[in-house]
Amino acid sequence: MTGWDWAAFRKYLFNPYLLDGAWTTVWLSVAVMAIGLLLGLAAALMRMSPHRVPRSIARFYIWLMRGTPLLVQLIIIYTGLPQLGIRLSVIQSALIGLGLNEGAYLAEIIRAGILSVPRGQFDAARAVGMPYWTMLRVIILPQAARVIIPPLGNNFNGLLKTTSLASVISLEELLRRSQMLIQLEFKVLEIFVVAACYYLAMTSLWGLVQRRLETHFGRPYGPSAGRPPRAIEGTLLEQDAR
Repeated sequence: MTGWDWAAFRKYLFNPYLLDGAWTTVWLSVAVMAIGLLLGLAAALMRMSPHRVPRSIARFYIWLMRGTPLLVQLIIIYTGLPQLGIRLSVIQSALIGLGLNEGAYLAEIIRAGILSVPRGQFDAARAVGMPYWTMLRVIILPQAARVIIPPLGNNFNGLLKTTSLASVISLEELLRRSQMLIQLEFKVLEIFVVAACYYLAMTSLWGLVQRRLETHFGRPYGPSAGRPPRAIEGTLLEQDAR
């Protein structure tokens, strides 16, 4: 029985084959998050629609995607749809399966963020005749971002690891490439530890980005935004003196 091999660990730590798999994990996560955001926003708006049909469609979509395992969804899309004459590549199957699943979870996050905006903001925008989509883009979504960004960041953190499920349909992301390299080199522990280090590095870097995003979108709105506390306090004292 052989023990831990430090030389093998150092060899695989900067292995181009594994690094390319890690890059696939990163771009796949970004692409899936973009798809999920679009689907999530659409589903959230449909859930809030005054009309019954779009509400029912959105509820069914969210119920189906959140109520079935992602692994099963990927297998159905990649191996089941060809029986109906719909043939998709591995990458297409992964993007569609992961994107649909992510969109269902983001829909509830986005809906909660929109509902957190005071009703008066909606009424004021309508009072000045602002179009619905302009109101969402300029008034509602920037304020909802305060509530949306933290869970959204956590979802992306999880997505960096969830993409490993795409290995079951032979997508050569980090986990799949680790498994393939193990079949050639027979260094199971060392290669999997390297893969774990890659995942840890990716999630740690994203944690730094997430904190900056939360700081940016957590800034106050209005004339006091960006002003130092002493200046704000002086303004309040001046108002009290009047």
